[in-house]
Amino acid sequence: MSTQVKVWITSPDTHSERRYDLHMSVKELKSKLEFVTGIAVDAQVLSLYRSGGDPAPIRTLDDDARPLGYYGVADGMLIKIHDINPSASLTGQFTDVSQVEKFEISEQEYAKRDDTVLAFKRRNKIGRFAEPTEGDSQVEPEEQVDIQVGSRCEVQIAEDTMKKRGVVRYVGRTKFGKAGITWVGVEYDEPVGKHDGVVQNERYFTCPPLHGAFVRAAHVKVGDFPPIDVFAEEEEM
Repeated sequence: MSTQVKVWITSPDTHSERRYDLHMSVKELKSKLEFVTGIAVDAQVLSLYRSGGDPAPIRTLDDDARPLGYYGVADGMLIKIHDINPSASLTGQFTDVSQVEKFEISEQEYAKRDDTVLAFKRRNKIGRFAEPTEGDSQVEPEEQVDIQVGSRCEVQIAEDTMKKRGVVRYVGRTKFGKAGITWVGVEYDEPVGKHDGVVQNERYFTCPPLHGAFVRAAHVKVGDFPPIDVFAEEEEM
């Protein structure tokens, strides 16, 4: 009988699905979560929920010496990390953009530059700059995409060497982009996205900040892609 469980882990800055052994103590779990969340072991308070939609926890993992199995941790449950000393941790530093100096440029000035994506598309006649061919129309035929919402997936875009994993949260047309294109909305396991499911003031799905992204279906592989365990290599040594 397997002693492994897959649970959701969430903190002020992270949200991901991870696999742990029921024999692992609460203290050992906190040590692993410190590297994932940036919250020190002594500042973590762990609450157990039956699911992410439950308003109140069913247990508090309040004994560091007890194993996870003692608290009845099971597949699909959620463990929420509360930071009781945020001033001494990294909490909020990855999602608070209020202190980030922003570079702003007008659309007119952006259009004049020759070192931008827009200039590249214009030079290479890509997208809306492509030359029309016989039979072209303003509306592209709708793409047929066999991707189900809720599926685990892996995303890799040609110009991005990093593979990203997460859950499909939206499949369909959007108010942005060309008509007829089917976009796939993904909630990444880590904060490597661009938004929280809102694009141009339109909400397509809900996820933590910087975990959401829209990609073309060709870049999405659906399958049994568990969250990448940053400790796997360390544990195999």
